[in-house]
Amino acid sequence: MQLIKLSKTKRFTAIAAAALISTTALVGVAATSIPASAQIAVQTAAPFSFADLVEAVRPAVVSIRVKTKIVETRGPQFSERFEMPDLPEGHPLEDFFKQFEDQFGQRGNPNDNRKKRPRFGQSMGSGFIISADGFVVTNNHVVADAAEVVVIMDDGAEMNAKIIGTDPRTDLALLKIEAVADLEFVEFSDAEARVGDWVVAIGNPFGLGGTVTAGIVSARGRDINANAYDDFIQIDAAVNRGNSGGPAFDTTGKVVGVNTAIFSPSGGNVGIAFAIPASVVKQVVFDLMDDGNVTRGYLGVSIQDVSDDIAASVGLDKASGALVTEPRPDSPAQKAGIQSGDIILSVNGDDIDDARDLARIIGQFSPETDVEVTLWRDNKRMKINVVLATLTDEQALVEPEEEVAPVDPMEPQETATGLVLLPNEDGDGLVIVNIMEDSSAVEKGFAPGDVILQANSMAVNSVADFEKAVADVKAAGRSTILIKASRDGNSRFVGLPLE
Repeated sequence: MQLIKLSKTKRFTAIAAAALISTTALVGVAATSIPASAQIAVQTAAPFSFADLVEAVRPAVVSIRVKTKIVETRGPQFSERFEMPDLPEGHPLEDFFKQFEDQFGQRGNPNDNRKKRPRFGQSMGSGFIISADGFVVTNNHVVADAAEVVVIMDDGAEMNAKIIGTDPRTDLALLKIEAVADLEFVEFSDAEARVGDWVVAIGNPFGLGGTVTAGIVSARGRDINANAYDDFIQIDAAVNRGNSGGPAFDTTGKVVGVNTAIFSPSGGNVGIAFAIPASVVKQVVFDLMDDGNVTRGYLGVSIQDVSDDIAASVGLDKASGALVTEPRPDSPAQKAGIQSGDIILSVNGDDIDDARDLARIIGQFSPETDVEVTLWRDNKRMKINVVLATLTDEQALVEPEEEVAPVDPMEPQETATGLVLLPNEDGDGLVIVNIMEDSSAVEKGFAPGDVILQANSMAVNSVADFEKAVADVKAAGRSTILIKASRDGNSRFVGLPLE
């Protein structure tokens, strides 16, 4: 959906252009004291003041007050039932005390039918208007469990708002101010923020409202373990509690991110804040604007990162991509022919760095999208087309590893890798019953009770099968063998260095 430009944008653009001072400087010592080849010319652009930028965008930045229902309790309780004082008939306070007696009952009285009283809490956050008719972007955690949402404009006016939709996976929410038109609003940047770019954050820290701070983009692509779609911009503009949901602007007045989290041992600003990139926000917000829900593509694989050992064991030049431990039953991946042990290198030409990167990229596609997946299988690249399904709340892209219950050893057979194995009586594979203390298998996280299903991409159901796989790897001149192991039903691949 196309957004209409802020009414002040044209005026601001001209002012901002005049306020930017471009200089070319030599970095280091004087040019005459170093060789010409060592002279580095740096083009810098520094704004003289952010005042014109702030004046242009500030009317579109709002504070958000949220009333949240906490618990339901009865009214004030007393250990004994209230009794009317002995007042003469017609006393002026008689009606007052009678009302007081009717209001409060005896604690624990099973016949106390007084209505429960809801208790409410209040929290504050920030947001920004993205359309003339009052759509507002903020964080999901700002409006979570909200019973009432009030948007406070820059001029102090208060307006009720309703929640159109939320997306907990990216911590974004879309609100709609009721019965408004012709509001000032801002638009998202189409360009990615670069490390070193100026950013201006405006928000409602500690309930102060309308607070402006400035800094630079410190880093991109930050993963703070918030969810599977982490791809945060790190900024050093001062961001504190209450700034959540507020915008980070570039020097043209476009939104480059939504301030969401801070790193702080003390709870206050230490110069490390994280913002959701505008590219992610636009996708989620427009989806919410359509029907209040966010739909994402679903590939249907359990995946893990590719370590150096795993890359060496399968002949990859570098440790990259996402290793498929198992395709989900009846998933798009399984139907398309993706197998356990495949390494997904790219999707529609976009290289995959690791498992989390695959989750992010697949999540950007709409359901029913036909994507081309490049795999590494049997020491060569191959391409498979997959029609994505719809990701639901019950589905996960990455399987967690769980603790293992030890298995008592029964007729163990030691192998050249330091693993002591025996055939699995409960199914396929070999059960690890012991591990030699000085073996590399200990360092790689193997544990008694793990079941080895494959070695060198071949199924192993006897110790002889396993030893042959080890010999084949050595004969091929490789020093690491790829092991597929299962723990409590969850599979993973490990590159095990050979002794």
